[in-house]
Amino acid sequence: MRHRLEYWLIAIVTSAVRVIPWGLVGAAGSVLGLAFFALDGAHRRITLANLEAAFPVRTARARRVLARRVFAHFGRLLFELLKFSTLTPPQMLARVEFDGDDHARQAYAYGRGVFFFTGHFGFWEVCGIVHALRLAPIGLLARPLDNPFLNDLLERMRECTGNSVIYRRGAARRVLRMLESNQGVAILIDQHTHEPDAVRVEFFDRPVATTSSMAAMALRTGARAIPVFAIPIGSGRYRMIYEHPVEMPPASSADPVLEFTQRCTDVLEMYVRRYPELWLWMHRRWRNGDERVATEREIVPAASGEADDENGRPVSED
Repeated sequence: MRHRLEYWLIAIVTSAVRVIPWGLVGAAGSVLGLAFFALDGAHRRITLANLEAAFPVRTARARRVLARRVFAHFGRLLFELLKFSTLTPPQMLARVEFDGDDHARQAYAYGRGVFFFTGHFGFWEVCGIVHALRLAPIGLLARPLDNPFLNDLLERMRECTGNSVIYRRGAARRVLRMLESNQGVAILIDQHTHEPDAVRVEFFDRPVATTSSMAAMALRTGARAIPVFAIPIGSGRYRMIYEHPVEMPPASSADPVLEFTQRCTDVLEMYVRRYPELWLWMHRRWRNGDERVATEREIVPAASGEADDENGRPVSED
């Protein structure tokens, strides 16, 4: 019964946002997010603890302001994504600016498939939806939601422009087949994992258990790995950024899977430092038992600048 009620609530919100202007949709989502900040004590505490560890130089007040902005963003993300899903493909493309998509075309031209990776950052769901319209449909690696009705809704949203969702069972073989046929595969690399082949890399100078699947398959197949980020630019518009492919480790690397995973994580960290309000700080990314590992971090330097103003935004950012 609970799952059905959650589904109908989202269905009602989707019907409402279809006819509401973008500005009001974003404002309503922000209000919802701030309500969760006030009421959801468990995730508020996780967020504040993560921000304290990541930005120890910032004041407690500045970190709390930033935490509120994080919750506001994810409320806005929900409402804007629901509205975005009601648009036609031409309307979707009209709301997105593309930066660096030639990097993706060049990676496809190499002929060995492409990984597009990001994190729970910005408007990551928009990345896959519009990528299919701008370039080509891709496979989206995902975990199913606990609510099967909402999972079906999200799956339809993800596949509305021709993509396919790839769940855990049989995922490795399906991903390898897609790469062999020079297709793209999207993956999120920022969640804690209990997989036995997880590697421990540094994220904000702390060890985190991270999936090694992308690195292992990229090294095996020669597939390029391109970081992708969708940044909100206001009024329901987004900038889709394709970075340069992450460079493969040299043949002399002692642990190429670990080194490549670290390089990819470094790119994600760079963006999170630039736009900290856009990342999922309420996730328990750092867990007890994660061992510190010594890794080189030279390919993509993390953005610096931890001083903050009264609104919680760094004074100096990349």
